Amino acid sequence: MCGRTACSLGADNLRRACAYRDRRGRRRQPEWIQAERYRPSYNKGPQSSGPVLLSRRHLQQDADSSERVLMDMRWGLVPSWFKKDDPSKMPFNTSNCRSDTMLKKSSYKGALLKGKRCVVLADGFYEWQQHSGGKQPYFIYFPQTKDAMAEGKEGDEEWKGWRLLTMAGIFDCWEPPAGGEMLYTYTIITVDASKDVSFIHHRQVGEGEGGKLMPAILDGDEAIRKWLDFAEVPTQEAVKLIQPTENIIFHPVSTFVNSVRNNTPECLAPIELGAKKEVKATPSSKVMLSWLKNSQEGSPQKKENDLPRWTSQFIHSPSPKKTSADILQQWLGKEGEPAAKKHKA
Repeated sequence: MCGRTACSLGADNLRRACAYRDRRGRRRQPEWIQAERYRPSYNKGPQSSGPVLLSRRHLQQDADSSERVLMDMRWGLVPSWFKKDDPSKMPFNTSNCRSDTMLKKSSYKGALLKGKRCVVLADGFYEWQQHSGGKQPYFIYFPQTKDAMAEGKEGDEEWKGWRLLTMAGIFDCWEPPAGGEMLYTYTIITVDASKDVSFIHHRQVGEGEGGKLMPAILDGDEAIRKWLDFAEVPTQEAVKLIQPTENIIFHPVSTFVNSVRNNTPECLAPIELGAKKEVKATPSSKVMLSWLKNSQEGSPQKKENDLPRWTSQFIHSPSPKKTSADILQQWLGKEGEPAAKKHKA
């Protein structure tokens, strides 16, 4: 499942972070369509709006299908054939779309066969692990390099900030029966959860056997290009891109994120499970906190003073380099106890 995301970059930086090479090999940045509608957020839920990439040809028939644009769309697909006058009257949840049924269900099949493929952008997404004491939220995202600590300057050829998570989606355009402004909406495609994060994704009612799902993540610009370029890559080929990925990392975060009304950097800041005050630094947590301190331009919290006062406790002297397994053990295990064993407890 994917029921909550974060996308905190401002509109200009989001555009820079989505730079790509077109069919001729030229480096470009996608053009914003109505950028003024976009609102960064550390805590986005269904029915809110979020940024997506799509081919310009969806909006301009004579455009090069490899050219990309950015749009702010509402999360929760409303199919074009929906006849009621209020999209909130949709009788079922369309925020996620299972990959194994997307070509069967009428809500998604028509749009997908028409090439209405998009890439949903986020810093990462949140998932909750069910346990006897309640639910523990985690933030899941692409591995980051030290370059993520600095965004660089507008003139830089390459984006050096946070690597955005790029999730495969389907969009559609709904027109009110009585006329009015067109509403663009999207759904996030889900796949079986990868081995590394399957322990977090507890089965939801109605998900069926196996039931542990995560967003379909497009890892790398070639995958993004094929998914977006509907004129060159037919549906039958594009759906082969929809596979689980192991190239993600995660850390536990505060239950502060549980309420969608909370929208500050605290939502995705790393915590150590079981710690009351002191929080130890890990390589990924230091990158995360440095990024939070240096990526405030155009974000919901623009001033450094708005950051939680306790963020300084993440910044210590460099610790030994650790593998993903080591970090996972530190976060989830105790005194060498296997994480899987602790999960069963």
